[in-house]
Amino acid sequence: MKKSRYSDSQILAIIKQAESGVPVSELCREHGMSAASFYKWRAKYGGMDASMVSQMKAMEEENRRLKRMYADLSMQNDLLKEALGKK
Repeated sequence: MKKSRYSDSQILAIIKQAESGVPVSELCREHGMSAASFYKWRAKYGGMDASMVSQMKAMEEENRRLKRMYADLSMQNDLLKEALGKK
């Protein structure tokens, strides 16, 4: 996955600037980003603070780990069924 040029705290600061009344076009020009990036960040991080963002990152990592575990167990189950079915 591609790493962002901006940290989570920077993204939150940019969103807070927009909430305080700074126009989005000016923010984009100042920080060198596209308007699409800003709106994507606002949809993802809008209304969050730093602790909530860290919790979200931890939950995403745990979800990724659990999906990988499920895929491994599912593959093992399929292999066992196939091996037992041939006998």
